[in-house]
Amino acid sequence: MIDFKNAGFFKLKPVRNAPFMDMVSALLLQEEQVLGIFQGVRDGVVFTNMRIISVNVQGVTGKKKDFTSMPYSKIQLFSVETAGVLDMDAELELWFSGAGKVKFEFTSSTDIGTIAKVIAQYALR
Repeated sequence: MIDFKNAGFFKLKPVRNAPFMDMVSALLLQEEQVLGIFQGVRDGVVFTNMRIISVNVQGVTGKKKDFTSMPYSKIQLFSVETAGVLDMDAELELWFSGAGKVKFEFTSSTDIGTIAKVIAQYALR
């Protein structure tokens, strides 16, 4: 599970078809669509049109997995920081009602502006 008290997370890079799609497909509602998949070393995040699903792969074999579902409707505010010259990471911070803050760090190749538009589109409804 995401540690909401220690908001740090892992660097994520965009991927087209990660194993996370197979992992989360059973969790998706019939009308839910995947908008983007991002992967760290073993963990990942899937953005859908309804929520953000964090996949935490645990243990030596990686067979045990934790899925954290974060609905856009519970986002109270969010912050986006683009990559710079010396700071090569892009960051997304989300504050969830009743849970706290989650911070995602993305590689500089990530289009953080598009992610911010997705968050705004679904969280501001």
